[in-house]
Amino acid sequence: MIPWVHLDTGAVPGESVPLRLMQRGDEFSIMVGTIELMNNRLRGSEEALATIACSRLRDRPRAAVLIGGLGMGFTLRAALKELGPEARVVVAELVPAVASWARGPLAHLFAGCLDDPRVELVEADVNRLIQSGPGRYDAILLDVDNGPEGMVRRENDRLYDAWGLKRAHYALRPGGILGVWSGGPDRKFKARLQQTGFAVDEIRVRASGGSSGRRHVLWLAERVQASDSPARRPTGR
Repeated sequence: MIPWVHLDTGAVPGESVPLRLMQRGDEFSIMVGTIELMNNRLRGSEEALATIACSRLRDRPRAAVLIGGLGMGFTLRAALKELGPEARVVVAELVPAVASWARGPLAHLFAGCLDDPRVELVEADVNRLIQSGPGRYDAILLDVDNGPEGMVRRENDRLYDAWGLKRAHYALRPGGILGVWSGGPDRKFKARLQQTGFAVDEIRVRASGGSSGRRHVLWLAERVQASDSPARRPTGR
């Protein structure tokens, strides 16, 4: 068997355990410690997150989409396939090394999508961009950490708690979609989405994109409330 080769290490802001980029033949893996966060052979659910969410925006030719987490680019590439030429996609990536890998050893996976004029890559915590103003986005797609049960960065929990969901609801335009990827089911998280005012679809998708193997969970939550009163505006933390 071909051995894994350690290509590079990337520091995670505020954390002591870094990310590691590994390669074995044509297989690439991003890991934290001994835990694999993503693998280019298991892309099906990341692609489905964007494909399903962005297909619901076909009546919005100038859709504004925020993606939390660059990863290996599968969510971004799938979003660009679904969106029109006048759409705008902002990708928030906290770890500088991940952006460097996208133009280095993983460039073939990205296939030039970072050079698409619709794309803006921002080195920032996606939580900050969500709080940048009301009604800014038609979709927010979160593939951050491992979903609501995070493993890498404790601060990521702020995206998925009650206040985080209220902030996302406030940042979406009426009818906007919050899409969340998760390594597994979470009944409490689904209930929080519903309590925040979202209409929620829970979808199980094979990690491989095929008919066998482990399933991941996607939540597609639509902001059905027509407007937010300024008095209810969620505050930052």
